[in-house]
Amino acid sequence: MNTIAKRAKILYIIVAVFAAGLVFLAATFIVNGDTYATNTRNQHIYSGNVLISGGRVLDRNGEVLTAVENGSRVYNADSVIRRATLHVLGESGYIAGGVLEQYSAELIGYNLITGVFTATEQGGNDVRLTLDASLCADAYRALDGQKGTVGVYNYQTGELVCMVSTPAYDPENKPADIDENEDYDGAYLNKFLYGQYVPGSTFKVVTAVCAVENMPDVLTRTFTCTGEYNAADGTVICNDTHGTLTFQQAFNQSCNSVFAQLADELGAEKMTATAQALGVTESLAVNRLNTARGSYDVSGASQADLGWSGIGQYTDMVNPCNMMTLAGAIANGGTAHIPYYVDGVYSADGIEILDETGTATRTYMSSATASVLKNLMRTTVTDYYGESYFPDMEMCAKTGTAEVGEEQRPHSWMIGFSQREDFPYAFAVVVENGGSGYYTAGAVASDVMASLWDIVME
Repeated sequence: MNTIAKRAKILYIIVAVFAAGLVFLAATFIVNGDTYATNTRNQHIYSGNVLISGGRVLDRNGEVLTAVENGSRVYNADSVIRRATLHVLGESGYIAGGVLEQYSAELIGYNLITGVFTATEQGGNDVRLTLDASLCADAYRALDGQKGTVGVYNYQTGELVCMVSTPAYDPENKPADIDENEDYDGAYLNKFLYGQYVPGSTFKVVTAVCAVENMPDVLTRTFTCTGEYNAADGTVICNDTHGTLTFQQAFNQSCNSVFAQLADELGAEKMTATAQALGVTESLAVNRLNTARGSYDVSGASQADLGWSGIGQYTDMVNPCNMMTLAGAIANGGTAHIPYYVDGVYSADGIEILDETGTATRTYMSSATASVLKNLMRTTVTDYYGESYFPDMEMCAKTGTAEVGEEQRPHSWMIGFSQREDFPYAFAVVVENGGSGYYTAGAVASDVMASLWDIVME
């Protein structure tokens, strides 16, 4: 009897383990079924890492960016649009984070009961974006072969209307020498979401916020620029000899001497806290993707190093999308709408299946601080840059000319926003090794925002 009882217990244990295994297998299948079904090894829906099943990807106006025809993936008829939207759509195995990868299950219409077969027979689902394909094409043209990135979004809603990264290539005619030709260095990276750049003087926005929030008299103080700021252990060189300046004038004229002095007076702790509060070192969740984190580390900085960090040099690194969002927060009274570029998923007959509209917000600063920064960025345009780049737009902006090494030209930056209620858009432009922020990135921003103006105001 004891032997039979022992055998019965062993049998019960085996059955229990088997049942637990079945439950675990079923749960795993339920949770990860879409991942298994849409694996690139599934030759029913992929061919050579290209998704050849499912529905379309459309821009905000219904323009088809990519679709499947006769078992092959096809793209927009306009070759510039194809290049301009390459990084948004992605290429499996090469460009990570694209819509074709992130929304593959939704595109093919996978569900737990019927898998992929019924859905693909019906044509799959459509993914609609907030991006404007024609605006992206204009941004691609504005970059004119230069490497860099452009992003524009509605700071009142969070909708990205432009997201372009260069260099790019035509997905219907991929260059044979892409992996050897240095002209295509960086072609596999969506630089707007994943790029990390030295910010140069655009970081003076961060230092200005820190000063406004921690120095009660900063708006009434005067400063002296002799062409350099002499710290106890080194010197920060200015771009000019500005003489006597107010805080506003120092921001308008991008005086390195004043902002290096401010960073030293504020100290590493306050500067670090402000950089974190303004999202410089954080990652933003943009639909299903996370932007690259920036870096502000002055833990071992000398006094001169801290001064350099306050003007966007030293070891400072930022992400373009995060900087655009910071500009949007200033425009929006201190609270940012987090950007998103996928509006939703729709069935072939237009019924919404999945709403991807972004609703997340984040408070970056008080409304009082935002008001001061808005005035600083507005007077930088009216009193220093001039209105010619952005006529009628009531633009607020800050440029940056970011030093990246003795042998290379600086990166060219501009961030900004329109303060018009009927044109609520913020932007970030980076041109790699473009030199002057005003002349290079400013010219790109001017072209892109003029195109958007025509679209919105027509």
